Amino acid sequence: MAVRASIARVAEIDAAWTAVKVVARPVKTSAPAMPLTDWELMQGARERALAVREILVGQKLETDLYVGLEGGFHSISVEGEWHTFLRGWAFVTDGKRGSFGMSPSIGVPDFIVNDVVGGKRELGIVIDEVAGVRDVRSKQGAWGVLSRDLLTRAMSFEAALIAAFAPFYNQGLYNSECQNRER
Repeated sequence: MAVRASIARVAEIDAAWTAVKVVARPVKTSAPAMPLTDWELMQGARERALAVREILVGQKLETDLYVGLEGGFHSISVEGEWHTFLRGWAFVTDGKRGSFGMSPSIGVPDFIVNDVVGGKRELGIVIDEVAGVRDVRSKQGAWGVLSRDLLTRAMSFEAALIAAFAPFYNQGLYNSECQNRER
């Protein structure tokens, strides 16, 4: 949903994106089931995009762009106090160059962090228990539970994707000639 929604948003400013077709494939990565750092999230998103590229090229279904998404936690200490955020990363590549984009972040209550990190449990299982609903992940996601559905999992990834797609829909700004201009 997030990929389709972000493409529709880009199509509002670039008509070439109106004919984009999405081909999805499940892939495996070396990312942990519950990434706990930005590095793990970024690596997981990048590995997913490269893995889907490998699969599609092998199936003779090459496309213009390959996308990978990864969601999880990122914790940081500010003045000695730990804060844990739920966030997602997107990676987009055309096979030659790649671009990352990050979702917004939302604070995660300590009792959820402790259950996931300390209890070594997946967020999906914990958030189902907290919400009292099954398969929250496939619906609004933990984002929806934490924000009372003002932000959903798909919405968070949509923002990450719009950011990651930027070098591909705003090529004039991101091309090397523009970057090398005199200041």
